[in-house]
Amino acid sequence: MNRFTNKKGARPVAVTWGAVACCAIVFSGTAAGQQTRNLALPRFHPSPAGDDFFSLPSPHTPGNAIPRGGVLLDYAQSPLVIRDSDGTTVGRVIEHQMLLHVNVALAFADRAQLNLDLPIALVNRGDGTFEAGTFTGANAFVSPSGAGVGDLRLGARLRLLGEYADPFQLALGGYLWAPTGTRDDFLTDGKVRGQVHALGGGRVDRLVWAVMVGPTLQSTQSYGGVQVGSQLSWGAGAAILLGERREIQLGGETTGGVTLSQSTRSTNSEALLGIKVRLMGFLQLGLGGGRGIAHGLGTPDFRGIFSLFYNPPVVEPQPASDQDGDGILDRADACPTARGPASSDPQQNGCPPPADRDGDGILDNVDACPDESGRASPDPKANGCPPPDVDKDGIPDQADACPAEAGPRSDDPKQNGCPPPIDTDADGVFDPVDACAKIAGVHTEDPTTNGCPGDSDGDGVRDDLDACPHEKGPDGPDPAARGCPKLVRVTSDEIVILEQVQFETNKAAIKATSDALLASIAQVLQEHPEISMIEVQGHTDNRGKKKRNAKLSQERADGVVRVLVSRGVDGRRLSAKGYGQDAPIASNDSDEGRQKNRRVQFLITARTSTDDKAPVPAK
Repeated sequence: MNRFTNKKGARPVAVTWGAVACCAIVFSGTAAGQQTRNLALPRFHPSPAGDDFFSLPSPHTPGNAIPRGGVLLDYAQSPLVIRDSDGTTVGRVIEHQMLLHVNVALAFADRAQLNLDLPIALVNRGDGTFEAGTFTGANAFVSPSGAGVGDLRLGARLRLLGEYADPFQLALGGYLWAPTGTRDDFLTDGKVRGQVHALGGGRVDRLVWAVMVGPTLQSTQSYGGVQVGSQLSWGAGAAILLGERREIQLGGETTGGVTLSQSTRSTNSEALLGIKVRLMGFLQLGLGGGRGIAHGLGTPDFRGIFSLFYNPPVVEPQPASDQDGDGILDRADACPTARGPASSDPQQNGCPPPADRDGDGILDNVDACPDESGRASPDPKANGCPPPDVDKDGIPDQADACPAEAGPRSDDPKQNGCPPPIDTDADGVFDPVDACAKIAGVHTEDPTTNGCPGDSDGDGVRDDLDACPHEKGPDGPDPAARGCPKLVRVTSDEIVILEQVQFETNKAAIKATSDALLASIAQVLQEHPEISMIEVQGHTDNRGKKKRNAKLSQERADGVVRVLVSRGVDGRRLSAKGYGQDAPIASNDSDEGRQKNRRVQFLITARTSTDDKAPVPAK
């Protein structure tokens, strides 16, 4: 800060512009004099309607003969304050200044734009009239009051590079201020001034940015001894677009300038943060605020912004579309959603060649059956259709031996197109020749038994009817005994005899009536070679002496073994053991019980293994 002292040693006095810095005043004239108020004090210049930022112009010029416009309220607090050298405020020449800007813009051919801004001072006042100090050259400063009009600003812009939504755009622009403002209200200096600026900017997804630089040209004048003249002006800003339709913008910007006069340099600079919200698609509401960040004429302590503009959304240019990706743009593609080659015929350009879905050589557009392979026919209704095939088995009726039943092709004309014979029981013998079509069986040369179950034991009774399929027995009306031996049956652990071996009373001699029974037992043993060991057990009732009963039972068991060996049974498969009266199966208190206890049993004690033919214990 420059300090000035009068001849009497009065304290220094300074005039400051802005909230954070001051600039000394070199007074001239007499104490009775008054500083001129013909000064263009406002340093906030709204960007043209439709631009992205409040005061920083954008490089884009969207639209063709599309008007945009609205109003902007600009409030500046203390843009012109006088303080003495120790910081004490002497007075606020302008404490509150509120300008209403009427702002319109019109773009042409997406490349050029004209704009106009008219500021109207709604509030423009300070402390009144006060003396800067009592020393040589001190003059009085008088605050304005009431409304007024500022200088009308005309603007133009030309886009040089980049489209509206490109990440980098470049433009040239400028402003021209006509001296239409109210004099003596710090709104005009009464002279024409102008600005030329280069603009850069762009959009990267949701990020918007812009920069500006250029000279502001105006005549040089002095206010309180400070020269005001041409400046180098600059600005920069960035914002983020929010919302599904990017209808909200949050960002910040800074603008400023430095005086080019060699005698006195004064820098004004300030920063703003703000939000812009699009309403109803075509209205844009803006709110912003900030403060000065450097000293300089017109820089306020605080600045507040409110704006409301008619700003319809920009219809961004769409790239040429090729929906089907065939290299032919939709506007020239006769089939824009179906890939196809280029053609000199506009009606076929970009269309796929005529289809032949069924591959029968007859194009779909003349194929009466495009999804079924067929043959050519002079009848349009039958052209490309297969011959009649009632059963839909793919064999034309005239070659189908079974036209009403679907079946496979066959080299045998009598079987071509016929279903294969049915085999209900899945035994490999087809039903027409299966004598037992519903029962699985085996193939035989006998038509009466072909496909019927076999006769494992060879007793003439089919296995499915034989209650004892592995033991020979006669046929009979009783299903439970059909094909079963009448005297002997084999279980898992015993050869069961259905009648007793008869002996002479109190002797080991076998009666002749038991010959048939023993013969049946011998036959069963020969039919079941897997039974490798039999224990022939002799049992008695409890009548008589126990020692005698034990001896008698052993003798009877030995006698049965001898008979079986004599009938061809290998004696090594047989062992005899008498249990006497020690293993009764019924009560000896009755004749019936004692008769049951007098018995011979054939217990299976081992069977031959199926793997190595070695004997294994019976279960």
